[in-house]
Amino acid sequence: MKPLELESSQVLFGTDSQKGIVAVEPVGRNRMRLFIREGTELKTGDKVFTPFMLLEDGTLMEGFDHPYQVESLSSVNEYRFLVLFERWDDCIKARAFIQKKTGRSASSPQAPYLFLSDPVHQFLLLTGKTLFKGLAFKDIHRLALDIETACAPGYEFSNPEREEDRILSIALASSTGSSGVLFGNEMDEREMLLSLGEKIRELDPDVIEGHNLFNFDLEYIRARAALHDLKLNWGRDGSEPQIRRSRFTAAERIIDFSRMDIFGRHVVDTMFLLQSYDVSARELESYGLKSAARHFGLAGEDRTYIEGKDVQWFYEHKPEELKKYNIEDAEETLALSELLGYSFFLQAKIFPFSFQNIFVRGNATKINALFLREYLRKKTSIPKPKGARKFEGGYTDVFVHGLVRNVVHCDVASLYPSVMISYGLKPSSDSLDVFLPLLGDLRKFRLDAKRLAKESQTKHDVDYYQALQQTFKVLINSFYGYLGTELHHFADPEVAAQVTQKGREIILAMLEWLREEKATPVEIDTDGIYFVPPPGVNTEKEAEALVNRLSQSLPGGIDVGMDGLYPAMFSYKMKNYALLDEKGRMLIKGSALRSRGMERYLRDFLSDTLQLLLEGRGEEVRDLLEHYTAEIENHKMDISRLAKTETLSEPLESYRQKVRTGKRNPAALYELALASGRPYRAGDQLSYYVTGSKKSVRVYDNCKPAGSYDKSRPDENVAYYKEKLIALYERFREFLPGEEGRKKKGREAPTEEADFLTMEV
Repeated sequence: MKPLELESSQVLFGTDSQKGIVAVEPVGRNRMRLFIREGTELKTGDKVFTPFMLLEDGTLMEGFDHPYQVESLSSVNEYRFLVLFERWDDCIKARAFIQKKTGRSASSPQAPYLFLSDPVHQFLLLTGKTLFKGLAFKDIHRLALDIETACAPGYEFSNPEREEDRILSIALASSTGSSGVLFGNEMDEREMLLSLGEKIRELDPDVIEGHNLFNFDLEYIRARAALHDLKLNWGRDGSEPQIRRSRFTAAERIIDFSRMDIFGRHVVDTMFLLQSYDVSARELESYGLKSAARHFGLAGEDRTYIEGKDVQWFYEHKPEELKKYNIEDAEETLALSELLGYSFFLQAKIFPFSFQNIFVRGNATKINALFLREYLRKKTSIPKPKGARKFEGGYTDVFVHGLVRNVVHCDVASLYPSVMISYGLKPSSDSLDVFLPLLGDLRKFRLDAKRLAKESQTKHDVDYYQALQQTFKVLINSFYGYLGTELHHFADPEVAAQVTQKGREIILAMLEWLREEKATPVEIDTDGIYFVPPPGVNTEKEAEALVNRLSQSLPGGIDVGMDGLYPAMFSYKMKNYALLDEKGRMLIKGSALRSRGMERYLRDFLSDTLQLLLEGRGEEVRDLLEHYTAEIENHKMDISRLAKTETLSEPLESYRQKVRTGKRNPAALYELALASGRPYRAGDQLSYYVTGSKKSVRVYDNCKPAGSYDKSRPDENVAYYKEKLIALYERFREFLPGEEGRKKKGREAPTEEADFLTMEV
């Protein structure tokens, strides 16, 4: 593997070059224990830990009666004093002391002090150390865990708080090659949990992985261990996991979860990896493990599939098949983590966070940490956040609705980073001039990594450089987002506004150039344009030449490339479209065309409709509607496709009280749980379907648990489900052959005659 020059950058990788660190943990009052991997051997070593705080005014410490040292920092930013402590508990006491003196909590934007609550983060910031230097991803010992559970009769889903529910099977798959299943008919549940702890200590993983690990597997194991009065001594020091509620954010999605910290190890939930991946890809139908494994080609041809409701039956009648299913879940988790976790492994070499925190920290927070580390290294003061300010964002627009043939997508390579570098736009408080050189280096290193990926001869090297360039792509595109935040120290909303203004000017210049060339723009999305080339541009090579000329028309440093050529595009509305690539694969963008809140039969119908439209077979959509309608009318559609599965988010008594006082409306999920007479708890799930005979019904008065559905006496509400299907069909009717003139109420008709836009390719 060829070395990249960036790996010697102290701003990116920190000043300390110590290799092999796989974990850092606080021990005692002023020490950090480093876990260092050297080949197959794991060593430990303790280092002195010097906690710190930053202050606007050094006199704030007057009257504090524990040891500390104050250092003045250069420059004129607000946090001008660095306070060093001998012990972590003294730092905690100092925070409480200053909070009482100033009346400002550490989280207040007006606080005259900066306190970082993660001691590992503090240690890595001041020392310049990072994890995994000198290690390849394969050197990290990872252990995937997956459980299968029983569910008491009469319930839809297993709940560890019910004594009669239990763990039936625990599968373990290690990156070192070890795998196995702890099975319930070979040992009781208590013995299974004890054996699980023994296996973790024996295999000694650096990382424990699982899919929906935090909110299901680990929660379930913890609850069952408590029931058996067992301690989960999984830490490398024999300690129990520390558990607390936390929150993970992926774009607009906020996920509450029970975080588990295990001494000397990291815990990774591959569901979080999928959600992070889908922030930009927006192509996943589901965040379930099976769906993801099929999507990424990780599922074997002979993969075993068992429905959740059938687990108990297989446990009793075909235990070997259940074992196979369980271990394949663990193996797919391991493969998914390797595929999507690689870039986070590389980020852990750069950012001063634990590996576990790399997954849940936002990109702006990571970038902020690089500035903090460099400014602290150079003993330079740090600014306070400037606060929020509204400003106009990027330019998005749609010009054509409906089916468009042979569409080119061109985009500006890293539009906002290019604007910042070309026009010298940086935070006004960046006195060390870190922002632009760091951004420039990252952009250069990304191009180097892309080049090396093409030149590499082995799959391992290709994967390494591909992950590296993807990491840098995400990071450099996050620098603009960092500027516009309100909580980070070097953010500058005024500069962010200048960046978006320049970006809009560039996109509008591209749009005008394309129109002058007689191209037909279809859609603009901040940094790229979908368009139909002008007459005479009939090949991919000619389309590339057109895009190259477009790029040359723009200011220096702004580069436009052809990102794709698609035989068909369905343009629905702004930021919602579907593309058909040259291999016949469909890519859907936008929540309006992929709503996870729909019942599965509606999602399937929408996907099939889009595929037919893109393939030029729109006239078959009517037949598709009739097929789906007939399946509903004849009770041939599986109830799982009609049902909804929802999770109780609050206790039943709380729900009942809110309905009684008019603070919320009745809901089918809760009414079913109450009617069951069973002790459902928050976190339990129910699948239900709608009954009755009229298309307009109050769902909470006309529903049943999906598990109670009797195929011999079908009672699903045919009229209700048909009406929802027809309503979905009507949303797209205007785009079907023979219906082009129909104008949908509440929405503008297409602004171009899309059906006549064609190009030979």
